[in-house]
Amino acid sequence: MKTLVICSGGLDSVSLAHIVSAEHQLTRLVSFDYGQRHRKELDYAASAAVRLGVPHHLIDMRTIGAALTGSALTDDIDVPDGHYAEDTMRITVVPNRNAIMLAIGFGIAAANGDDAVATAVHGGDHFIYPDCRPEFTTAFDAMQRQALDGYADVQLYTPFVTRSKADIVADGAKHGTPFAETWSCYKGGAVHCGRCGTCVERREAFHLAGVEDPTSYADPDYWTTAIEAKEAS
Repeated sequence: MKTLVICSGGLDSVSLAHIVSAEHQLTRLVSFDYGQRHRKELDYAASAAVRLGVPHHLIDMRTIGAALTGSALTDDIDVPDGHYAEDTMRITVVPNRNAIMLAIGFGIAAANGDDAVATAVHGGDHFIYPDCRPEFTTAFDAMQRQALDGYADVQLYTPFVTRSKADIVADGAKHGTPFAETWSCYKGGAVHCGRCGTCVERREAFHLAGVEDPTSYADPDYWTTAIEAKEAS
């Protein structure tokens, strides 16, 4: 199956790229600059494309992102600390982001004769992001089949949509994903902050998967405090 992977440069999507490269026919990586707080993760996506020997398409969505206001990922709003599954993390939602990116990905796939568009949405995203849930991915796949009817046959591939980030770490490790060559932190400092939702989730996933975490964190122990706070709430 000739598969395009939507790749942000984060742990999930880079792992997916390595898995698809091993199990299917990886054709290209597609990334998006939507005016996010920092571009560090995009460099990791570019490196993954080089490592896997496929083209890297970087789509400039900055003018669109500028209109999707109200998120800590695009506006001058502090990124909250804590576990991903807390209500405070809703401030990191960029409205309709995945739907927009996937629509572009399907267009690129159709234009290039690819069979599938793969995205690394997973079960841990469901609480915060509506366009990461199984209901969305099923509906989006059906919509795209209608949009491309008679022109191309492209399916949406979401192997992690009902699985955890720990599962992604375990599968990524089996397929040789260089986790140190991925970026998750929303704050974009010299190293991962260790305190934002994605850092806490990342650290927790390695722990649950029983895989050594090669990531450098500014606050490597905060994740346990964040999990305790979530469980107590």
